[in-house]
Amino acid sequence: MRKLAIACAAFAMSNAWLAPLAATADPADDAQIRALEARFGAAFNAKDVDAILREYSPDVFVFDVVPPRQYVGTEAYRKDWQGLFAAFAGPVKFDISDLAVSSDGSIGYSHSIQHVRSSDPQGHDIDMTVRVTDVYRKQGGQWRIVQEHVSAPIDLATGKGDLTSKP
Repeated sequence: MRKLAIACAAFAMSNAWLAPLAATADPADDAQIRALEARFGAAFNAKDVDAILREYSPDVFVFDVVPPRQYVGTEAYRKDWQGLFAAFAGPVKFDISDLAVSSDGSIGYSHSIQHVRSSDPQGHDIDMTVRVTDVYRKQGGQWRIVQEHVSAPIDLATGKGDLTSKP
């Protein structure tokens, strides 16, 4: 019985990392990250690339849904944003849902569902939903996105992304 108790205690200690970071998070930090995401959303709706990029660290690393495979730094990522907004002819309606935020000290992360609606230059509707995971670092007292992964589920039968995915 003693061996079982020791084994259980060792297992619990070895899996302490499974406990959510939110248990030690400062609620003010999580609120600041949520405010960052709100600013990001407002900048997206305004198609303001400069305001969007202010939320990122200059050395950000991004996996986006469009080629190339990765973007390193805000200047490389700027071109991606400019290309995206060039594809929208009309106003943009962007929203974030299911935002889950956790932070601990100077590091944080989130995941969310991001939805955008607009029209293309030919007047066709654009309606896209993606999954986003962000990693944040507090730099100079401000939270910045240092890594981002944007994705969509892939239909393996067709090889095409599902940009209208539902849970």
